[in-house]
Amino acid sequence: MARGGFNMGGMNRNQMMAQARKMQEQLLEAQQKASLMQATASAGGGAVKVTASGDLRLTNITIDPEAIDPEDIEMLQDMILAAVNDALESAESQASAQMSAVTGGLNIPGLF
Repeated sequence: MARGGFNMGGMNRNQMMAQARKMQEQLLEAQQKASLMQATASAGGGAVKVTASGDLRLTNITIDPEAIDPEDIEMLQDMILAAVNDALESAESQASAQMSAVTGGLNIPGLF
C-alpha cells in the first residue's frame, strides 16, 4: 500500500477526494446552468405556446384567444397537453445534455 492512503491506479485517496469535490462543483454549476435554460414548444399551429425551464418547471403559457372555442374545449385541452409535454421533454433533453458534459455520459441516478 502506498503512503498517504489507498493507491488505486496511481491515484491516492486524497487525489480521488479532490477529484470528487471538483466533479461535485462542476455538477452543481451544470445544474444551475440547466435550470436557466428555456425550452418552448407550441401546438395547434402556435395557438398554444408553453415554455419550461431546465429544472422542468413551466415558466409561461400563452393561449391565442382564437383558440378558445367554448364548443370544443377538449381541443384546447389537448393542445395544452401536447405543448406542455413537448416543452418538458425538450427541457429535460437540454438539461441532460448539460449534465452529460460534466459526467462524460456517465448515468448518475438522481441527476436529470
